[in-house]
Amino acid sequence: MSTVLSNFATWKHFLAERVSQAKKIGMTDETIVSLAYEIGTFLDEKVDPKNEEERVLKQLWDAGDEAERKTLACLMVKLVEKS
Repeated sequence: MSTVLSNFATWKHFLAERVSQAKKIGMTDETIVSLAYEIGTFLDEKVDPKNEEERVLKQLWDAGDEAERKTLACLMVKLVEKS
């Protein structure tokens, strides 16, 4: 996981591949966003940001309440789907 997180573009590509795989096996958008929220929670608690983009995301995550964090997770999914 550490090498995937060292570069934000690499992280976005990794996440985009996972989202694509999830859709191919029939996961709903709601399930994918829920998993993105769980990943965000894990990263917030266990992983130090490796670059400026991740530091900004962590600051936004820490500033938000649960609903805002879910929105941020949803936006990350949308971001990588359009990449």
